[in-house]
Amino acid sequence: MPAFAYTALTATGQTVTGSVTVGSRAEAFRKIEAQALTPVKVTQEEKSDAAKAKAVADEGPVKLKRAQLISFTEELADLLDGGLQIDQAFRVMQERQEAPALRRIATTMRNELREGSTVAKALRKASPSFDDLYCNLAAAGEVSGSLPSILRRLSTNLSVMADLQAKVTQAMIYPAFLIGACIVLMVVFMTFMVPQIMDLMGKNGQKLPAATQLLISFNHFMGQWWWAILAALTAIFLTFRGYIASPVGRLWWDDTKLKLPLFGAIQSMRFYAQFAHSLGNLITNGVPLLNSIRLVSKISANVFIQSLLAKVTSLVSEGAPLSTALRKVGSFPLLLADMIAVGEQTGQLGKSMEKCAVRYDKELDRRIKRMTAMITPIILVVMAVMVGTVAYSIVAAIAQSVTGIRGGG
Repeated sequence: MPAFAYTALTATGQTVTGSVTVGSRAEAFRKIEAQALTPVKVTQEEKSDAAKAKAVADEGPVKLKRAQLISFTEELADLLDGGLQIDQAFRVMQERQEAPALRRIATTMRNELREGSTVAKALRKASPSFDDLYCNLAAAGEVSGSLPSILRRLSTNLSVMADLQAKVTQAMIYPAFLIGACIVLMVVFMTFMVPQIMDLMGKNGQKLPAATQLLISFNHFMGQWWWAILAALTAIFLTFRGYIASPVGRLWWDDTKLKLPLFGAIQSMRFYAQFAHSLGNLITNGVPLLNSIRLVSKISANVFIQSLLAKVTSLVSEGAPLSTALRKVGSFPLLLADMIAVGEQTGQLGKSMEKCAVRYDKELDRRIKRMTAMITPIILVVMAVMVGTVAYSIVAAIAQSVTGIRGGG
């Protein structure tokens, strides 16, 4: 319950002060008056910094969405660029009223920094959304005095990755709609049209066309054995999920995903772009190459890619140049290795990685457009074949029925 500080007068006119802990200001007045005092001023006491910190900690860690993470990084960079000290910057962010999650993080950060924590440790304490790469970049910026510029780079990098993810999602919306429409259309055909055709042909005693008979047999089979099909599909799905949850299965599946038509190339290009962006950021801001590679190996959830980067890390730790390590491990494009070799020779690896990142961003955008252009016609062709087959079966049955009626007449 809140505490209220008061100033009151006794029956003899003496001024006294004190504090009461009650549920509301009205209750505070009643409790003061019950002590034969006349309240003059009653104000709610502010929580101490320790109490505020405990209250924030009790609420648990804050999980940020991608947009909130970008907003937090951009705002902090703007405030630091504007000349504020980091404690003042978090005080400004702490007073925000429209973003409770960001306000909680700013409160935690400010309290941790006041207790002597570093920025990287405070970030880890404030939210799990700040991954190792983010925290280590912040640590490098704090040590080198370039925290605002590093935050600006981080914000740009996060925005680029968010845009790429949005493009992939948008590219799949229309194909998903077409697939859903096709499924609904087939259900309508099989549920309403086929039974009516069967009744019509049965009344006339006519033999069904081969295509219609096949369609009806399929409809009967699905209607009678749908539960067995559903059980089999569920068993296959659960078995598959169990296999890819194992270390060997996960490694195989992550490797297979990179080889899928259309989608595999996009996943690969997305990783190369992110790899180049992140490695360029780390090297440009003074993080040693070996530490940079170890940090970048954590940006991908793909176990197969992580295994490749572990081999690269091992070779670099033995003294091999990064470009040589990439060529030796294989599975990485020669373009990436060549551009890194140029950067190593000129002593401007960070700048070379930034150029490489821009190139892969463009390539990824091009492949997404190509995938969108190819998927839609493929789905339309599949839909046309499925719907056309069903429509032909129904039309053939109706035509034969009409012919039989005319012949009988």
